[in-house]
This record gives sequence, structure tokens and C-alpha cells, in this order.
Amino acid sequence: MKISIIIPVYNAEKTIISTLNSVAYQSYKDFNIIIVNDGSKDSSIEIIENYIRIHSDLDIKIISQENQGVSKARNVGLKMACGDWIALLDSDDKWLANKLERQMQILVENPNIDFLGANRIGEYYSFFLNTKFGVLTRLRAKVLLFKNFFPTSTVIFKKSIIEEIGLFDENQKHCEDVNYFIKISNCKECYLLNEGLIMTGDGNIHYKEKGLSSNLWAMQKGELTNLNFAYNAKIITILDYFIILNFSFLKYLRRVLLVKINKF
Repeated sequence: MKISIIIPVYNAEKTIISTLNSVAYQSYKDFNIIIVNDGSKDSSIEIIENYIRIHSDLDIKIISQENQGVSKARNVGLKMACGDWIALLDSDDKWLANKLERQMQILVENPNIDFLGANRIGEYYSFFLNTKFGVLTRLRAKVLLFKNFFPTSTVIFKKSIIEEIGLFDENQKHCEDVNYFIKISNCKECYLLNEGLIMTGDGNIHYKEKGLSSNLWAMQKGELTNLNFAYNAKIITILDYFIILNFSFLKYLRRVLLVKINKF
């Protein structure tokens, strides 16, 4: 089964080579790569074009557009996808060499699964609220409102989901990936493979807005947008809404504290 890998790129000259190498070294080889350059102002495009010349054995397509945001870039890639499955990868993340092989093994053994995420290196979940985790755990939309268990660069899902669910919301600038995953998990079979298969960013703080309180607040507003969406879509009750709202603000305060500690 072929996988289309979507990589949005914006000013990623320092990381894009290691990201692409982590794809090139995959033990599972039936894939194509779609890179969407979202108006990079650094040398990302030149680096990628040189990489394509050197690695002529890889099926890589690159599309350039004016800077319109990561959701627009992902959507452009999704529309071009030709694989049976779609995998998302950010331009500063890296996959372990067996990432695709391990996930495809799970998907072949469990044909009911529509969407599969995994963990970052070093992560393993035993319990969260009333959810007990095994090696493979189904997660519903409500759980994702408390915590996103699907780092974007871990997920792989059936291409048919695009036709049923649609694309990323291009108007939402923060937590737009979680919004999309909530929509999918509300009506599809979404599972977490409780194994670390990727390294995100620098491997430290897991939210890329680290260090800037204004961006932390923007991320918090993104979570509130997702919460309002879930309530209006009748995914949660009014009681759930207020419980998750308070939980969300506690997470926000924790993030602010971690950023301040990280500066010292």
C-alpha cells in the first residue's frame, strides 16, 4: 500500500535535510513525498531542490506558494496525494527508520483502523483520566480535548478520510491539527500506537511556541476554539465543556511556568 507523505516547509533550512533523510532511510519503501514550500524566505527551496537532484531514486514533488500558513500548505499536499494512506511530517521533525513499517504492520493486522498515531521518543502512556492504555488504544474526540495524543508527525490515515471529513481549517492558525483530528476521531476508528517513533523539534519542550508567552496564549486560544467547535458539534455536553475549559487553563498555566523555568 502506497503512502503519500506531506511535508509543509517554511524557513526550514537548518532542519529539512535531517527530516528528509529520516524519510529516505525508512525500511518501508512504498511512498512518495510531497513538499509544499510555504513562501520560505531562507534557502530552504535551494536546499530541497539540491536534495532532489542528489536523491533521484526518491519520488519527491515540490510545490511553492506564497506564505499562507501551514494548513493551506498541508491542504495543497493533501489534494495532490496519490497514496492509499497519508502521513504527515513537519519540517523540523524526524522519524525513526522503522516508523512507517511498524505502523503499516499494525494497519494490516487491524483493517478496522482508519487513523493511527504514535508517541514521541521517550513517551509511554499507562492511564489518562479514565482511559487505560495498552500497546494499541482507541481514542475518541472527547479525550483529545483534554490532551492531544497525536503529535502531527506521527499520524497516518486513509486517503478516503479527506473526501468524508474534508481538509484542514485554513482560518485557524493554532491547534488546527488537533481540530482536524477531533473531526476525524468523532466518526472514524482512531488509535494510538503506544510506542515512540519520532523525535519532534529539538526533543525538549513539545510545543513549538516555547519561550514566547504571546504564542502560548495564541495556542491557548486555539484550544478554546476547538472546545467551542466540539460543543457546537454536540461532541461534548455543557458539563464536559466547563470541565475541559478549567483543565485547559490549568495546562496553560503549567506551560507558562515551564517556559519560565526553562529560561533559567
